[in-house]
Amino acid sequence: MKVMAVVPSYKPDEKLSGVLSGLRQAGFERVILVDDGSGKDYEAFFRQAQEQPGCVLLRHEQNGGKGKALKTAFAWFLEHCEEDVGVVTVDGDGQHDPQDAVRCAQALEKAPESLVLGVRRFDGKDVPFRSAFGNKATAWCFRFLCGVRVSDTQTGLRAMGKDFLRALLDVPGDRYEYETNMLLATSKLRVPIVEVPIRTVYLDQNATSHFNPLKDSLAIYRQIFRFLSVSLGSTVLDVALFTLLDWLLGGVGPELRLLGATVIARVVSSLCNFAGNRTLVFASRERPGPAMVRYYTLCVIQTAASYGGVYLLSAVLFLPSVAAKIITDTLLFFISFQIQRQWVFAPKKGSAEKKEEPVHD
Repeated sequence: MKVMAVVPSYKPDEKLSGVLSGLRQAGFERVILVDDGSGKDYEAFFRQAQEQPGCVLLRHEQNGGKGKALKTAFAWFLEHCEEDVGVVTVDGDGQHDPQDAVRCAQALEKAPESLVLGVRRFDGKDVPFRSAFGNKATAWCFRFLCGVRVSDTQTGLRAMGKDFLRALLDVPGDRYEYETNMLLATSKLRVPIVEVPIRTVYLDQNATSHFNPLKDSLAIYRQIFRFLSVSLGSTVLDVALFTLLDWLLGGVGPELRLLGATVIARVVSSLCNFAGNRTLVFASRERPGPAMVRYYTLCVIQTAASYGGVYLLSAVLFLPSVAAKIITDTLLFFISFQIQRQWVFAPKKGSAEKKEEPVHD
């Protein structure tokens, strides 16, 4: 097998040795173990692990978070393992079946350009509520807002090839948000996602997990809403300018007043939106010219739709013009966001299709 296992570990217990032994018995000849600043009280567990054949131990002097531990392992692998295909990440608390790790590794060998996810089912009675609810909510956000379709957003069992690993070294995040950013990076880099169904194992209701359901969920959603913040800010600017212009042009006829307020507000907000989306949200490396042409093609269509919707609601249904503006542009916002993500700022290489491995009983 040309895939190495990576095990990030922070303050482990006796299960760590069993995890490493299980991986070796399953066929992993080498394992990269990262001690993420666990401290002297846990030295015995790492010393015991280091004695196992094929175990490479990397250390952080201080705790840096799971993301930082993974980056340390990825960098070591890229420097020392030129002949291998990639790595599979495995949690050190015994909640991943070694055979499932093997299946993810085999899927990566078949599709080394992909991100392979070991996905769990969340309909069992033994699944903690925080895990089931958190995963379903995050999966919905990923699919609807970010265009990334995954069944298990929080799985730690992931396999990645060398090309994606190099890109992941530059992905931001040092703690659990790094795994979220990893999924977002697949959309940006057009990395296909392969899902491999795995066993769902929760030991003592996931008591040994260092994932804090409140703190770390907020960190995850903060990343997602940052993805949307520029578009939302531009929408607020657009509505504010429209409201001001609608008041300033109060003496003009309703058709011209609505048209003028809509066009001027949209031009100003769109310039801010384009610059923010290009640099902060989508991090486009394409020259601004082609993207701007696509962007303003969309803006012309959206402006016409906005004017038509506002005029219809205000002149026909007799809603206040500002209320009509908010209703119309709220609907257009979600449509526009998807078009910007998939067309205006989308990378032009590769494919983002998701493949799925067959379920093996």
